[in-house]
Amino acid sequence: MPESDTERTVEAYRRFLGVIKTLRGENGCPWDREQTPLSMRDDLIEETFEAVDAITSEDSVHAKEELGDVLLNDTMISYMYEQKGDWKIADSINELSDKLIRRHPHVFKESEGASQVQNAADTADKVLSQWERIKQNVEGRKNKSVLDSVPEGFPPLLKSYKYAKKAIKKGFDWPEIESCRAKVEEEWQEVIEAEKTVTSMSGGKPLEVSSNSELDEAHLHLEEELGDLFFSIAAYCVKVGINPENAVARANKKFYERFTFVEKNMEINSWPMENTDESRKHMSELWKEAKEHERGNISE
Repeated sequence: MPESDTERTVEAYRRFLGVIKTLRGENGCPWDREQTPLSMRDDLIEETFEAVDAITSEDSVHAKEELGDVLLNDTMISYMYEQKGDWKIADSINELSDKLIRRHPHVFKESEGASQVQNAADTADKVLSQWERIKQNVEGRKNKSVLDSVPEGFPPLLKSYKYAKKAIKKGFDWPEIESCRAKVEEEWQEVIEAEKTVTSMSGGKPLEVSSNSELDEAHLHLEEELGDLFFSIAAYCVKVGINPENAVARANKKFYERFTFVEKNMEINSWPMENTDESRKHMSELWKEAKEHERGNISE
């Protein structure tokens, strides 16, 4: 009888967990044995970002590897808690299964969350609203504000996006996309005005800190206005269904590829990269060429 996918997955995880236990065992790897949940935090974050990058690139082979690395970090950290006697990996998995059943009463009829079913959860928005009711009324996860459920340690841009998303779900929203777009434009104009003030006071020089308190205050105001702009963009991202973290990650990757193309070809042609008209002309031309490469209009 052929082995089912579920059986194969269970056996693979059993083997994998055995490897983790060996690495953390008495005769295991010195590095793995020295790690703690706290020391593994950066690795977990890094591997998660690498997995997201692979998914964004639609590279399924790379995604398979990187998601495996996320699983490695998750399981390794979980086993550390098991070794300390805090809880077992099985407890964490069963708790997750219970939560999924509880928060999907429209799928699992025996769900504890059935009391929060108000109407047919036949759209994603209705499911999410039901999800929040179950969290608050069944699980007792009531906060002073709906914003309190956003983790404090989130990167600022992601936190802005989550804040805006939760506020919009509560009806704190623009009636149409045009109003949201106008808010972004309004904040941009305020940035321009704040920047003009700083530029006139600093003589056009870049500024981080100065001995002039009025200039420092103007610079902090510019920082504040830029923050408002970023937040309004995050809110706009909610309206158009785009996660700004993913958008910026793609922009970073695109910039890296184009800039390194410019660097490489400037060096090949023995053109110095410097702040001169001639250098900027060469770099601008190479930048356009890099964009053409992306479009596939120039063969390698």
